[in-house]
Amino acid sequence: MRGKRRGGAAQPAFPAATVLLTTDEMRRADRATIEAGVPGERLMEAAGQAVAQAVFERWQQRPVIVLCGPGNNGGDGFVAARLLQDAGWPVRVALLGRREALKGDARLNADRWDGGVAPLGPAALDDASLVVDAIFGAGLTRPLTGDARATVEAIGVRGLPCIAVDVPSGIDGDSGAVLGAAPRAEVTVTFFRAKPGHFLYPGRDRCGELVVADIGIPERVLERVQPRQTMNDPRLWGDAFPWPRWDHHKYSRGHALVAGGGEMTGAARLAAQAARRTGAGVVTVLAPPEAVDIYRSSLTGALVARVESEDDFAAHVDDPRASALLVGPGNGVDGHTRRRVLASLATGKPVVLDADALSVFADRPADLFGAIKGPCLLTPHEGEFARIFPDLGVETDRLRRTREAAVRAGAFVLLKGPDTTITGPDGRLAINVNGPPTLATAGSGDVLAGIAVGLLAQGMRPFEGACCAAWLHGEAARRFGPGMIAEDLIDGLPAVLAALAERGVDGG
Repeated sequence: MRGKRRGGAAQPAFPAATVLLTTDEMRRADRATIEAGVPGERLMEAAGQAVAQAVFERWQQRPVIVLCGPGNNGGDGFVAARLLQDAGWPVRVALLGRREALKGDARLNADRWDGGVAPLGPAALDDASLVVDAIFGAGLTRPLTGDARATVEAIGVRGLPCIAVDVPSGIDGDSGAVLGAAPRAEVTVTFFRAKPGHFLYPGRDRCGELVVADIGIPERVLERVQPRQTMNDPRLWGDAFPWPRWDHHKYSRGHALVAGGGEMTGAARLAAQAARRTGAGVVTVLAPPEAVDIYRSSLTGALVARVESEDDFAAHVDDPRASALLVGPGNGVDGHTRRRVLASLATGKPVVLDADALSVFADRPADLFGAIKGPCLLTPHEGEFARIFPDLGVETDRLRRTREAAVRAGAFVLLKGPDTTITGPDGRLAINVNGPPTLATAGSGDVLAGIAVGLLAQGMRPFEGACCAAWLHGEAARRFGPGMIAEDLIDGLPAVLAALAERGVDGG
């Protein structure tokens, strides 16, 4: 219950346009729609129409094989096959299982298909120039085997273009995991809302272009489903962004403290500059004596405080003017860093812990979690995450493990990676979708930590601040393009912020 207490009061719902639905939540949305009087037959017809339309818009007429499974995903495939055939396309259908075993709306649409139905297997791909994969949808929970796996693998071996219905067969819709095998689709058509597995790797890499089709499910069902995960997007945190006002002065815009290391000074310098670029009015680096001159000569706009003892450090972080603290980048994995972390957490102020500030607790992570007294954001990469959550580091479901980590720590967790995930102790979760591969460069994480502490120093709450930091970080990288290094992210922030301001304070 500790994590729930630190999560605070009930949080507002996510913007309807950004929410992601787990497979269970999507089933509940379907059920609520049908209970409200919309026939399942109508939903399936609309889904198949969306798939057929995606084909019409992207390919010239060619021989198509529609691979159907034994459930509703297969029913969507039968609808798409019928509509493609009605438009004059040469279409064949292959089915996993027996036609007579289909039930409900899937059986209804199989009966409406007036062509032949071949058994599912690699031979069904012969003479096809396009594959519609409607074998299994997002709710698959076990690895593909037998004819389904052999057929999916043959799609890749033959290099056939593929359009997937809901998700590529073999992709877990919640985690993005590949369950045995999965095709690499050029297009994936899903319905009503995207699933987490569309954006979590390796699923994201298999989905290709994602089309989210409206099939007649009313948005009001989201109030009943109450999803707790979302895409990270300015609509999520734009209203809370701390734009400067005419009556601000430098301290009212936030005073961020960055703990500086004695040897690897570049990490703290990157973080300090990023915090300044993000809007923190004052940034102070707390530097050990041997590195003071390095920091002062390279950070002309930041303050540098000489810190000779642990008492000095504690006095600075306790200063009422200090509004948020960052510990970790370049600090070293030693007792000195450990004590800095504990002193920072004892203030109850917003604290960002990154890099060495996490690794130093690998032997006793409970000491870290027990010391968290106020708003705290942990920003590990996968290796650091595994050090402080060793049992969760091997878990493949990113949603489940980051949610468990946030509750266990009583903190907000930003797990860095190609599918950076931000999670709160209250269960809210956002997946960042705009970060390009060029972010895999030395110092990139230090910049992210600096952006985050800069935002928290200005009063953003940890969840919104972490989401905003991840988006700004990704957008700066996306805009710069190839050849980017960490320093370029900092220099690119003003243009990103200017573009955000032009969209309005809510980011819409």
